[in-house]
Amino acid sequence: MGILVRKQRGGYDFTNIAKLSIVGLIISLSAAYVNTIWAIYMDSFFGSIVFVGILSAALTLISFIAYFLFIPVIEKSNKVKIFSYTIFFFIISYLLFAINHNFYFFIILAVIITILFTLRITSFGIIIRDNSKDNEVSSNEGVVYTFRNVAWVLGPLIAGFVASEFGVSWVFVLSALFLLIGLIIFNVSEIKSSEDKIKGNHNNFLKNFIEFFKDRNRVLAYVLGGGVNLWWVLIYLFIPLMIIRSHLSELWVGYFLFGIAVPLILFEYVFAKWAGKHGFKKMFKVGYLIVSVMAFSCFFVSNIYIILSLLILASIGMAMLESTTESYFLDILNKRDKCRFYGPYNTAINSGQLIGKIFGSVLLIFLPFKFLFLLFGGFMFLLFLTSFKVKDIIEVKKG
Repeated sequence: MGILVRKQRGGYDFTNIAKLSIVGLIISLSAAYVNTIWAIYMDSFFGSIVFVGILSAALTLISFIAYFLFIPVIEKSNKVKIFSYTIFFFIISYLLFAINHNFYFFIILAVIITILFTLRITSFGIIIRDNSKDNEVSSNEGVVYTFRNVAWVLGPLIAGFVASEFGVSWVFVLSALFLLIGLIIFNVSEIKSSEDKIKGNHNNFLKNFIEFFKDRNRVLAYVLGGGVNLWWVLIYLFIPLMIIRSHLSELWVGYFLFGIAVPLILFEYVFAKWAGKHGFKKMFKVGYLIVSVMAFSCFFVSNIYIILSLLILASIGMAMLESTTESYFLDILNKRDKCRFYGPYNTAINSGQLIGKIFGSVLLIFLPFKFLFLLFGGFMFLLFLTSFKVKDIIEVKKG
């Protein structure tokens, strides 16, 4: 990963992308800890997979709205400061989660971190773009995502062990500690973000919504990006609950999520770099086809260990999609529109999750759990067909 360092007189030093990758690794470790136990934590209040799914869907809808409402904030504010402040408030929120046992206070905190997440992910994504050359967007995204996915290998194992041995509350404390470390490293790294001169007033929610979805290429990128997050609903919300209800411990949730992240680490940077040189279209098609086939296969299997193994294999397909869908959107986006439209693009996270949570929760009211695999496999196959319609882009021109 030569783009992590640059030559200077007398030696080498870290590039900003390297610094951001390290920060992303530490922040993602915190996120991996919480995501490992989040469904279990919510289930402690409800005792029902259906209600867990419904609450998750409601929080996702709040996040969707927040991305559009905060467009003026993202456009007019310093992205580095936004990122720092959101991390600080995440730390406070996680410490409160650790000591809270009140259902209504849990709901309030859940809404707060949902809104904070929209500001965090948008500001961090723009900072990465501002520190990337035009022909290095996919490679840099691949590097950052690879570092993040190292966290998603280690995080579930650590969180599963901590939750099993000491309880869920200590996972939140551990997460807050890692966020504090990440915040300190980010601030001492002196990362900069460009200060864009924004023309016009983009405070109108409806106008921003319409303008974003008027462009066909943006819509297709949005749909494909949403599909990645739709798949993660199955992996991070429903499968952990299936594992627990199969009388396996929280540690097995950690083992499974560890396995899910391994293919992402091994292949994501390679696939991202290949897409930048040869085009994104084929990568999207093959990736979604692999995930679809693995999901359908799970429907015909009853052994939980084989099911978990097939889902881990599906992550090879996800390695082709996770960073490439985002870098594809950044490539088709005009630079002057990045502050206005990168936030709304991230509602693809919410749209994908909302569809997965609502359809998955409703399905479970009427059908056994295994039908979730047909549902998600069907979604992935539709996205495979959608991949044929995208405009192919090559970042690095040959010759």
